[in-house]
Amino acid sequence: MSELSPNRVRRLEPSAVILWEVRLSQTGYSAKKGSGWHTTLHTSPSQRTINFCDSVLRMKIILAAPRGFCAGVNMAITSLDLTLERFGPPVYVYHEIVHNQYVVNSFRDRGAVFVEQIDEVPEGSVLLFSAHGVSPEVRQAAKARNLNAIDATCPLVTKVHLEAIKYAKAGYTIILIGHDGHDEVIGTMGEAPEAILLVEDEDGVDTLEVADESKLAYLTQTTLSVDDANRIITRLRKRFPGIASPPKDDICYATQNRQEAVRILSDDADTVVVVGSQNSSNSQRLKELAAESGQKAFLIDSPDDLDQADFSKGDTVLLTAGASAPESLVQETITWLVDLFDATVEVKQIREESVQFPLPKSLRVLNN
Repeated sequence: MSELSPNRVRRLEPSAVILWEVRLSQTGYSAKKGSGWHTTLHTSPSQRTINFCDSVLRMKIILAAPRGFCAGVNMAITSLDLTLERFGPPVYVYHEIVHNQYVVNSFRDRGAVFVEQIDEVPEGSVLLFSAHGVSPEVRQAAKARNLNAIDATCPLVTKVHLEAIKYAKAGYTIILIGHDGHDEVIGTMGEAPEAILLVEDEDGVDTLEVADESKLAYLTQTTLSVDDANRIITRLRKRFPGIASPPKDDICYATQNRQEAVRILSDDADTVVVVGSQNSSNSQRLKELAAESGQKAFLIDSPDDLDQADFSKGDTVLLTAGASAPESLVQETITWLVDLFDATVEVKQIREESVQFPLPKSLRVLNN
């Protein structure tokens, strides 16, 4: 029998697919990878299928680092944990302590009560302000009800509040770049409501009406997409060349680092899985960033949200987590992928993080 035209088959290896070429002759099948025929499979030419695998194809997980909890979230969660220990339940929390359903539900089971209005809190109770910050009006309402208020606002959010106060006192109009209705934005705007205008996108810049363009400044929500914020800032600077800005970026270090990791590592992945809740702004930005790069992207609270049909053993999956997602959920997701797809795990560290924020002063006193 004369040789037939080469046919392509795949040789399967862990975390790789290597093309081999197969030729059919009277003596059987010969195979090569690259140059030179070096393997002969003595198989009947009439056999229609070839079992030609050294090992089983395995999924590869690229585990992004840094990921998960930032310093502000760690501080807020530790604050609520200590408050429950010291005072016992119920402890009231103004808004969700962080935007993660697993964390919120875990604390709710321990006796935390999450409220949207201060008048929901009984007079004289213990109240914790969430990591996203609150307005002066909320602080005053808590004081009027004689609440034992503990402030777990992230220091980076407090920085934005102080900048808003400074610019407002100097007579500036402040352009706040952020998402309407987000807890952080509500708190920041409450510092100087008469002086702050909210802009959510580039088109919003074009419709701004400002009384004095010589006294104009911008601030940003800390959890925005760096790319989105930069596009809006560029538009602002084009329209208002003299606009002032804070000496350091408002977008927090953890938000930037997690976005950088997705931007760098997603090109090596078929699919990106972000652990985080739907109401988490920074987690949503990670998913959007991956999707913009052309990868399939999923934002999940836990592996229960995943569908096995969306994956295969040959996939490379980039796994990361938003700044309010606990590492335990990341590990559960790894276990899910390993159990179903025999996945291997490779950690890729993009940046080191060592930032820590102190507990609120009132808790530090109790903790001594």
